[in-house]
Amino acid sequence: MIVGGGWKAIRYTFLNSIKIGPYKLWKAMLSKNSCKTCALGMGGQLGGMKNEKNEFPEFCKKSIQAQISDLQAGIKESLFQQKSLAELRQLSPKELDQLGRLAFPLIKEKGSQYFKKLDWDTCLNKIIAQLKNVAKDRSFFYASGRSSNEAAFVLQLFVRLWGTNNINNCSYYCHQASGVGMSNVIGTGTATVDLKSLAKADVIFLIGANPSSNHPRFLKELIQCRRRGGKVIIVNPAKENGLVKFAIPSDIKSMLSGGSVVSDIYIQPHIGGDIALLTGIAKWVIENSYCDMEFLEEHTEGFAEWSKSVITCSWGELVEQSGVELFQIETIAKIYASSDKTVFAWAMGLTHQLFGVENVETIANLALLRGMIAKEGAGLLPLRGHSNVQGIGSMGVTPVLKEAIFKNIEEKLGVRLPTRPGLDTMACIQEAFKGNMDFAFLLGGNLYASNPDTQRAAEALTKIPFQVHLNTTLNQGHLLDTEGEVILLPVRTRDEEQEYTTQESMFNFVRMSDGGKPRIPNAKSEMDIITILAKDIIPTEIMDFRPFQKSDEVRMAIAQVIPGFAKIEELAKSKTEFHIAGRLLKDKTFPTKTGKANFARFFLPENHVVEKQFKMMSIRSEGQYNSIIYEEEDLYRGQKSRNVVLMHPEDINENGYQEGDRVTLKSSVGELANLILKPFDIRRGNVMTYYPEANILIPQGVDQRSRTPSFKNVAVHIFPS
Repeated sequence: MIVGGGWKAIRYTFLNSIKIGPYKLWKAMLSKNSCKTCALGMGGQLGGMKNEKNEFPEFCKKSIQAQISDLQAGIKESLFQQKSLAELRQLSPKELDQLGRLAFPLIKEKGSQYFKKLDWDTCLNKIIAQLKNVAKDRSFFYASGRSSNEAAFVLQLFVRLWGTNNINNCSYYCHQASGVGMSNVIGTGTATVDLKSLAKADVIFLIGANPSSNHPRFLKELIQCRRRGGKVIIVNPAKENGLVKFAIPSDIKSMLSGGSVVSDIYIQPHIGGDIALLTGIAKWVIENSYCDMEFLEEHTEGFAEWSKSVITCSWGELVEQSGVELFQIETIAKIYASSDKTVFAWAMGLTHQLFGVENVETIANLALLRGMIAKEGAGLLPLRGHSNVQGIGSMGVTPVLKEAIFKNIEEKLGVRLPTRPGLDTMACIQEAFKGNMDFAFLLGGNLYASNPDTQRAAEALTKIPFQVHLNTTLNQGHLLDTEGEVILLPVRTRDEEQEYTTQESMFNFVRMSDGGKPRIPNAKSEMDIITILAKDIIPTEIMDFRPFQKSDEVRMAIAQVIPGFAKIEELAKSKTEFHIAGRLLKDKTFPTKTGKANFARFFLPENHVVEKQFKMMSIRSEGQYNSIIYEEEDLYRGQKSRNVVLMHPEDINENGYQEGDRVTLKSSVGELANLILKPFDIRRGNVMTYYPEANILIPQGVDQRSRTPSFKNVAVHIFPS
């Protein structure tokens, strides 16, 4: 059996430290800078490789991979002189990343097929000239979750004062459904527990997530829960080896024992069957009188109507649509019924569906049923991806500002903001496809690789005549066959900044990064670039952006404007990092209009298995981070190549195939050919293949409430290649 983590992770770290220098890597990891990968978070003022509980050493392979990428030397100018865009497009995402860091501004001029070096002044003046002439409603701005709170705040303020709300972030393609669903039920869209509270849970549900690959340090929390006598229940259509057994490199006991068992119960529903499963658990709890009636009567609304709908569901329907046997549902329900402190954690297996918001609402309803919110050791925990994706949203990088933030900006900063609702991420892509976008400003990330329906996304982005990308390395989104101008600006990473910056973890904890010596001399701070543009575009009588070149000034504005961030103003002096006020629900008063939680309306989607059709979910490997591919091999799934489709062995045989056959997956929008068929322990009728390669199969339809595409629930047919 494959065990996650362990000596393989240690060996990987050792070999790569030899390549770039052990001291260089060790120094980078120990610096007082926030981790660059997942939003579980570590580093900051407590010290490198320390979490919010001050535990050491806290690190994972993901954090090592990010540091190794950032420690690369700069790409030489000769590469761009020798290789056209067409030639660069032949390189894989891994090969592009490993070319090195972007070391100077680049421009692909209109009609050209080559990038060429440009000086900063010329480059910025080109962007300023474009902003002064382009139609505001034909422009959009996008931010990934790797930037700082300071850069995000200045960007959204600048864009709005310039005259548009077309500003959005990568959460619309990941966890937006979590924020919408949670806010609808309990009035807040972020985690209701912190790391210390999580350590007191006696039951942890992990639903639609694979932290062994995507949040490796979270495995420690699951294993420790079991060690103290608690239960871990995993709900995932695929049996992930890393969620069965995992050896934590920083845990001697785990390493010496050959790995620790992660889960007590591993349930494999159909893709899209989570609501039926969760409804079954709720039905059993209600019918057997395990509800916390005192909590429900005093602190919630809508329970009677919702519970009536739950009870009327037949067990046969719930079993069929979930794909989970009745005795398994009852077993889980009994564990939940006997729990005093339960935490529900989930990720994009739930949010990447056309009913992602309803998935999250169903979890929140189930938690309310037994009073598992606003209680120590219990609550809701969306496992967010990018290290500062939550902070980017908190800073207002959204097409519609929260009412309190909108009001504070106008009153405290003395400005007027546009009121026309902006376009979300997918809406911007769809408008670009129609030819209605003339300017795009992309702060980090790879928007092209993040989009469903790869061919349509490429067509949309190539129609934008002027694009600006702020990145550390090359990616596929820079190399599209566009006639227009594309400018690439090399930026510093957070441990190269000359000013303090801050980031927000999935636990609502704000860290401060000290920055450090720039490794790429000609790279600029994201905040500097945005401020230079803003001060030349926005008249000083409207707002003077020059003070925002100092991050202290930005944090003063954040403290005034963003609810819960008052402590950020003194952070550079106090060095005392903090939890955002009002996020972690300490008492049973909810931030809703009535002070009570609201049961969301009952919803049960049809989830029948169709003959000769499979439900496909796209997945990330242990060797990648979001759309960045660091390794072609996926160790935890035992795959040497990413060019595979994983299917249940009985489905392989029943459909007349053998392991190793070449097949083609076809969906309503595209096909992915020549994939190698591999057996995997996944619920029958379901298959999985790798993201972002699988994006070509994924339609651009979205969950109407969160505007998030269905990356995890796509109908496909399979044919011989």
